[in-house]
Parts: sequence; C-alpha cells; structure tokens
Amino acid sequence: MKRKIAIQGIKGSFHHQVATAYFGNDILFDECMTFPDLVTSVVSQKSRHAVMALENSIAGSIVPNYALIDRNNLCITGEYYLDINMNLMALKGQTIEEIKEVHSHPIALLQCADFFSRYPHIKLVESVDTAETAQRINEKQLKGIAAVAGPMAAQFFDLDILAQAIHTIKNNKTRFVVLQSANNPVNKDEVSKVSVKFELNDTPGSLATVLNVINDCKLNLTKIQSMPIIEKPFQYSFFADMVFADYGDYEKAKSVLEIMSTQFKVLGEYKNGKV
Repeated sequence: MKRKIAIQGIKGSFHHQVATAYFGNDILFDECMTFPDLVTSVVSQKSRHAVMALENSIAGSIVPNYALIDRNNLCITGEYYLDINMNLMALKGQTIEEIKEVHSHPIALLQCADFFSRYPHIKLVESVDTAETAQRINEKQLKGIAAVAGPMAAQFFDLDILAQAIHTIKNNKTRFVVLQSANNPVNKDEVSKVSVKFELNDTPGSLATVLNVINDCKLNLTKIQSMPIIEKPFQYSFFADMVFADYGDYEKAKSVLEIMSTQFKVLGEYKNGKV
C-alpha cells in the first residue's frame, strides 16, 4: 500500500517537489491549502507523513509553523533543503509585455521584487500557493496573467516559462521538515541533529547559561527561535536546532538542559539534511 504524504499546496508546488525527492515517486498526496490543514491530515492519520516548510534563507522563519508542530505534538523525522528556483510562467504564445498581472504566494513575490521593478505595468497579486495559480491559469486559459512558481509547475500545467530564475538572491534555499504523529525509535548511529523546545525562568543570564552548556557538550547550535508565551507576558519559549557528531554528547547536553529548563521537549531527532 502506498504511503500518503500531506503537502501544503498542490502537485507542482515546492512541497510536492520536496516530497518526491525525499520519499520517491511511489507515494500518494493529500494536497492541503493551509498548514493547519496539513497538520490535521497527519494528526487524523489521513496521511502517514507531512512535508512542511519551516524557514527560508531570505524570508526567515515561518514562525507559526513552530507552534503548529509543538501544539499538535508532531515529531520531526527528517529535513530537506531545497534550492528555490522562481520562474515567470504563462499560457503559451505570450510575451512579458502582454502580461498585466502576476499572481503568486506573497513570499514568492517578495523574493522577486527586483525583477518586477523593471516591469511597472505588471500588477502583483497575492495568492495562497505558487502552483495553484499556475493550475488556475491553465484550467481557465487566462491570458494576460502569469504565475511565479517552480519549474515543475510549468511542466505540470503546460505553461511557457517567460523568464527563469527571477528571484533576487540566487542562493535561495528553503528548509523543509518531515513530520509524523508518533515518535519512532531512532538509530543513534544515523542521528546527527535534534530540534528541541525549552522554557526558562525569567532570571538574568539563564539563556546564556543554556548556550554555554550546548557549547561545552560539543553541540553546534544552528538555529534558535523565540516565541512569546501567551499566558506569561514578556516571557518566551525557545525552539532550537543543534547538530552533533556523537550522540553521547547530545545525551549529556539533554540531561543537563532538562534540569535547567522549566519545560523541555524534544521535537525530533534525525539526520542532518544540510550538505
């Protein structure tokens, strides 16, 4: 029986591209238009796994997604870094001069702002998903309207690419995580990265002490993201990613951090996907 993977967006989207690269072609998809819908697909066991974008090298963290993972007790089992290649696409036989509107996800439009500054006649319109816009152009045969999406979308929906790689910063990567509802036992020899959430007492130097522990235990902190604790004004929880060469070093750090934190939670142990 084929595994079903929840993705944000539709086939042809960047989430679809990552899911195919990570799991292979022999899978089914639950196409979810929002991240909460994606989470529901996994929690309800409609899908076995989900692929979720978590941060972009230009736009930064998708902060609400950290809360979705934590609040729904999802487990991160892997990650994938995708080179984002933004392309302008439309129905065949058109030129950029004939395009009146470009529709895409707001982050995609933001990443291509310099390109569109050269075409002041084009109106930029935000939509929910990059590939969904490409699909709509194909289905309704919309002339004068273009989409910004990945090359897979042009292939899926039979559109011409009018301009390739239009994103401003060419080294543009998005980090995606693979999620599931249960935390399966991990192979310690293969694990090299961990994502955790912790809360601290509101005392001077508490965060600095935690960072010293991470350093002393030979862990490399690759990401830390703060988030307000709604019930406690001006206090914060922290989401952190750490990589390590020895699982024993991580176990040592974990035992100390559990004592130091008022709340400590492992969101996932997995293989470092960054090469």
